Amino acid sequence: MIKKTSLKDIAQLVGVSTTLVSYVLNNQKINRINKQVAQKIREVAKSLNYQPNQIAKSLKTNRTYTIGLVVSDISNPFSSSLARIVEDEADTHNYTVLFGSSDEKLPKAQKLITTLLNRQVDGLLIAPPEGIEPQLAELQQQGTPFVLLDRYFPELKTNYVALDNYKAIHKAVQHLIDSGYRRIGLITFQTSLITLLDRKQGYLSALKDNRIPVRKTWVKELGIGSIEADVRKAVTDLTTGARPVDALLFASNTLALYGLQQLNALHLSVPEQVAVVSIDQAESYNLFQTPITYIKQPLLEMGQLATKILLDAIKKNNTITQANLEGELVIHESTRAVDRVTKLT
Repeated sequence: MIKKTSLKDIAQLVGVSTTLVSYVLNNQKINRINKQVAQKIREVAKSLNYQPNQIAKSLKTNRTYTIGLVVSDISNPFSSSLARIVEDEADTHNYTVLFGSSDEKLPKAQKLITTLLNRQVDGLLIAPPEGIEPQLAELQQQGTPFVLLDRYFPELKTNYVALDNYKAIHKAVQHLIDSGYRRIGLITFQTSLITLLDRKQGYLSALKDNRIPVRKTWVKELGIGSIEADVRKAVTDLTTGARPVDALLFASNTLALYGLQQLNALHLSVPEQVAVVSIDQAESYNLFQTPITYIKQPLLEMGQLATKILLDAIKKNNTITQANLEGELVIHESTRAVDRVTKLT
């Protein structure tokens, strides 16, 4: 049986105390330790394949150096990209990430949070589904560190990092209007989540600011249950008939994916017959014949900032940080400017 390398083994080879080795390998009192000695300790530890005893470390520090991440759907490009950013950022602080998908289902999200806490994670990053507010309030009462990611609840004073959804959608609709489009349809989800409510409000405000009367038939709010079929019907309803819309705004990349498939099925030309804008990018957009204009979320900043806020909270920093980050409108051919006179006829 191969003997596991100990702090004492490293100390004897370097010729220093076990305490000093512990300080260096745990990044403690670095400013008070000779840099050459610290470097030598790390080199010897690496050469001996030193692995810290995580159980002993956890008992001593009362931390497991793990955090839990709950996303809506890890197969979605937004969630998977965000998870990787969080994982990389956590790793720079010697933390490991455990994660799972809620699938937008409240019972599954509640079960995931409970499971992660039973695994003794030090804190949680949560992209919360609708209706989870009571459990979040309970986490606050228990003193469990957590940060909401991508979504938040105005009535709860919690740490969160999200997109400024109102501003992002307002900017997208204004771009469509400036490009000559006037009959702009919105396909979104029927929900009480502030994230999507802000997207709808940004859309309505942009039309109002430009004195464009809003038609209720231009807004399609869909349930979570049968998204694909509902999107196909919504796109068909909006783009056919006596007064079809001349632009479509999709409030998520999932909605956009199914929407683009239906535009193909209807043999509608983009942007000649209908312009398209989406929240988020997806690799599947590349399969569409026209490059799609989309709102790029600041995923790197979002993931890194949320992780740093959580780690500060784990260290008992009681400051509440709430950040609404600005998105970038990436303009492509799907919203190419058109002759306004032609579009109004």
